[in-house]
Amino acid sequence: MSGPLETLSAEARKRLKKRARPSWTGPMLATLTHRRFSDEDWLFERKLDGERCLAFRQGKKVRLLSRNKKKLNAPYPEIVEALEKQPADDFIVDGEIVAFEGNLTSFSRLQPRMQMKEPAEARRSGISVFYYLFDLLYLDDHDTTKLALRDRKALLRHAFTFTDPVRFTTHRNAEGEAYYHDACKKGWEGLIAKRASSRYVHTRSKDWLKFKCVNQQELVIGGYTDPEGERVGFGALLVGYYDGDDLKYAGKVGTGYDDETLRRVKKRLSSLSRKTPPFADEHLPERGVHWVKPRLVAQVGFTEWTRDGKLRHPRFLGLRRDKNPKKVVREEPKK
Repeated sequence: MSGPLETLSAEARKRLKKRARPSWTGPMLATLTHRRFSDEDWLFERKLDGERCLAFRQGKKVRLLSRNKKKLNAPYPEIVEALEKQPADDFIVDGEIVAFEGNLTSFSRLQPRMQMKEPAEARRSGISVFYYLFDLLYLDDHDTTKLALRDRKALLRHAFTFTDPVRFTTHRNAEGEAYYHDACKKGWEGLIAKRASSRYVHTRSKDWLKFKCVNQQELVIGGYTDPEGERVGFGALLVGYYDGDDLKYAGKVGTGYDDETLRRVKKRLSSLSRKTPPFADEHLPERGVHWVKPRLVAQVGFTEWTRDGKLRHPRFLGLRRDKNPKKVVREEPKK
């Protein structure tokens, strides 16, 4: 054992496991909660509004993969290059790719880069992107997921050089409530609370919790309405979520678009046309509605859920390509 792994304590080294590097590993996901707390056994990170990305490097080869295994090298060539220059050449890291509007990460701002299929086009876009690393899953022939989170983050700092566009995700210890209130005042999406002793698991876990300042979630697009007046593309998206095998209708999303987005999304929707509603509900909009196969997932912001399960004041934030529509459910906070 050599290099950054030597910085671990003797106790931490016992948790390391030597193994062949996997070609894929599922990401750890956070659970939504309404609880806000402070605890010295937890650390608190800024919740970033971008695209989750796992990066794999073997020798000179770098692969960027979304949480549903889509390759991301083409839209983010500068991140690939930055990872190729890292002193470590055998790793798997977890993080979030973001773009900024002012001091805030913006999923809407990132959208054009997400759609690009050629590195040259991405470089010309004028949209700067950054890769915030927050976890280390594999390093130098060793699986690090059994290490405590604090040890993994310390190892990450030792193993990597953090210069733009690769950044380290900083955190605060213990003081979750004060940090949460500060985050909301700054207009952040929220925080991720993480149990400091937790291992990395490849599923959703209550060892990682979401403290949201604003309501957002993924929803499946099942239809759209005709545009009115001078509007192009479409009027509103009809969205929903799965409850078992049933797609439940959650309402119309009519704001959050510019003309380019309206045209681009309409083009995608036109190829998914179907004659009948994909929603299981009996009472659905009828006037000027076009139904589509439930293949696309939208990121939607909203103020709250109504008593009858509809979105209040929803706004479109962008299309997600890293989420299987069948796995989109109504996100309920855990107590």
